Amino acid sequence: MKDPRIDRAVGICKKLVSSFSYSWRRKKELARAQKELKLPEHGLKTECPTRWGSRQAMIERVLEQHKAISQVLSSDRKSRHLLPSWQDTEILEAIYKSLHPLTEFTDALSSEKYVSVSFVKPVLHLFTSSILKVNDDDPELTNTIKTKILTYLEEKYKDPETQDLLNLASALDPRFKLRYTSEDRVAPIQARLMSEMAASLSMEQGPSDGGTADRAEDDAPSTSKKKKTLGSFFKITERARPTHPPQQALATELQSYLQCADLDSEENPLDWWREHQRVYPRLSKLAKKYLGIPATSAPSERVFSTGGNIVTCLRSSLKPESVDRLVFLAKNL
Repeated sequence: MKDPRIDRAVGICKKLVSSFSYSWRRKKELARAQKELKLPEHGLKTECPTRWGSRQAMIERVLEQHKAISQVLSSDRKSRHLLPSWQDTEILEAIYKSLHPLTEFTDALSSEKYVSVSFVKPVLHLFTSSILKVNDDDPELTNTIKTKILTYLEEKYKDPETQDLLNLASALDPRFKLRYTSEDRVAPIQARLMSEMAASLSMEQGPSDGGTADRAEDDAPSTSKKKKTLGSFFKITERARPTHPPQQALATELQSYLQCADLDSEENPLDWWREHQRVYPRLSKLAKKYLGIPATSAPSERVFSTGGNIVTCLRSSLKPESVDRLVFLAKNL
């Protein structure tokens, strides 16, 4: 977002943080001022261009330590110009108020330890309905930033294929299902699920000769006489078992899943599918396919960072196969 007020306030913030980063004397004075003013003894944070959220963290820390910073710099005539004016402070507060609620969401969506892709649609809905909703009580700049963020997100996820992917992932998450899918997309998403379930079923069936031969071997009389149990009299063979048309069976499985009780939002959907894979055998395979997709590129970027830490100037002769093994071990041990 290009705004001269924001550029000026952020520029002053960067210079302010840099003046403390390169001066041990100011760091010592800042620690003393924090004790006198009973502020948290935190150091200032520097913005990192390659790290999302570092600007918000820098602004948050400057606002938190504003009184201590003012006490240190006001006593030095050469550094007074680094103090942000009240207009700059208002701009920084507006930026912080807009970006702070997004920090926890971005950290959660960037995780690779649990399912994240099915959260994208619910999070976008939450942003639109409450968190980034324009509020008359907020400053004009805060509302402008919120509007810009929503416009960017709508533009980023407007592609129909991306929307269908996110809808499928949410539909296969027992915590959300079709709750956050627009009404005009419910029927197409159900049809897409039915189509993929049918494709999975056709791949499973394959040629029937092998199965008949296997059953013939199983039905062959064994040499040792085995005592029958009471339950064996009620056992139904595969041939006698009532069958339903494949399309009807798939539709029943899908509707049964959509009508069952939703899972608590704090629970792990993969554990739920592990427990219910016998009840929903086709849908459980689709869940494995879609719920394993990461919501952001952060996991792959972490792998690149790990590779950069391994392949240094002193280890530049490593073979690609060795790098692959070392990166794998670093990410999985």
